[in-house]
Amino acid sequence: MLAQQRQQAILERVRSSGGVRVADLVRELGVSDMTIRRDLEVLSERGLVEKVHGGATAAGPGSTEEPGFAAKSARQQTEKETIAQHAARLVRPATAIALSAGTTTWTLAHHVTDVPELTVITNSVRIADVFHRSPRADRTVVLTGGVRTPSDALVGPVAVSAIRGLHVDTLFLGVHGMSTRAGFTTPNLIEAETNRALVASAHRLVVLADHTKWGTVGISTIARLAEAHIVVTDSGLTEEAREELAASVGELIITEPQRESEIAGR
Repeated sequence: MLAQQRQQAILERVRSSGGVRVADLVRELGVSDMTIRRDLEVLSERGLVEKVHGGATAAGPGSTEEPGFAAKSARQQTEKETIAQHAARLVRPATAIALSAGTTTWTLAHHVTDVPELTVITNSVRIADVFHRSPRADRTVVLTGGVRTPSDALVGPVAVSAIRGLHVDTLFLGVHGMSTRAGFTTPNLIEAETNRALVASAHRLVVLADHTKWGTVGISTIARLAEAHIVVTDSGLTEEAREELAASVGELIITEPQRESEIAGR
């Protein structure tokens, strides 16, 4: 096996199991301890794994890493769908809501297209397009201007200027990460400023975040945990995280994702 093939095999093993041990790789790949350690060094230098004593683990996301919309939309699809279904129950007719850019809020948009007399404020072209494709004469959609980010958010001074002065009943906020220390965060400094403007415009803040967001910290804080009136997440959240969130936010809603086998059995 060539070095490149071996390193790819190691990387796939790390991504599937979360970590590897040098001793296990030596036995499975039939090479020396020193060869495996050199492979891990190469992968570590490329930022693909993190070396630990006796092996390596999957590289954690950096505080400024910002995946594109397509990459994010492929993650935790089942969890996001269930979170969106529950969040949709919080939307009432004849109200004004704001949806921040993001794949979970984009999923939510699909579930509220039939709500009558709704006013929607968003800084996401993709979310605005969801409503455009399901038109209603009694609905108003306001799309902020701004500079487009890799995650398809419209941000910057133009977006902030459009949001200031607006008052919405509920903001549904998607986040990159959440933690007790950092609160709700994003890897994009300019997007954080835009999202803070959205938070300031809302009477009620509802954060939509699947369990993988817990412990992830972006470079900039959008809001403290205590500022959230409701957090909707999924049952993959650990018990410790549930306790910390429940102690900090107004209300914690834990959803139970439906697996494909359950859906197929209907």
